[in-house]
Amino acid sequence: MRHKMVKNAPTKKTVVFSHGKESGPWGIKITRLARVAQELGFAVLSIDYRGVDDPLERVRMLLAQCPANGGLTVLAGSSMGGSVSLVAAERIRPAGLFLMAPAIGIPGYPAVPPVPGAPPTVIVHGWDDDIVPPGPVIDYARQHRAELVMVPDGHTLEQSLDFLAYRFRHFLESLGS
Repeated sequence: MRHKMVKNAPTKKTVVFSHGKESGPWGIKITRLARVAQELGFAVLSIDYRGVDDPLERVRMLLAQCPANGGLTVLAGSSMGGSVSLVAAERIRPAGLFLMAPAIGIPGYPAVPPVPGAPPTVIVHGWDDDIVPPGPVIDYARQHRAELVMVPDGHTLEQSLDFLAYRFRHFLESLGS
């Protein structure tokens, strides 16, 4: 399946994906979830952060490329992309956040602020994640009353792809898409 980046998509519904530090814009998770979003009528934008290791520079890139169409925007991020999505959400004010193994509590990453207006937020994290320990993520979810789903998987969540697609579909449908 070929994908292209869409900037300022004409649709009123857009999912903006942010990949992790060691991944790319069309990795396995994003490709799978993009298909779900497109089936539900969303435009899809997956930002290419490859070669950019600074989380704050990635936040700037997300802010610059996020559609300004006044429609329903959902931020979806994995690992560093989850952290970047959370930080950018303060300015973007998305309709929702879908985060997979978000890099919360990692030294050198920006502190993750509370998101104003508290959009619906779903976090899926692996119990066996050896890159982003579950503890800080659980604490964040508790503090900010985010929905947290812990799965028997590691950081890449590759054993949970079917569940991620199912949960993402449910999440998008719950936003009134």
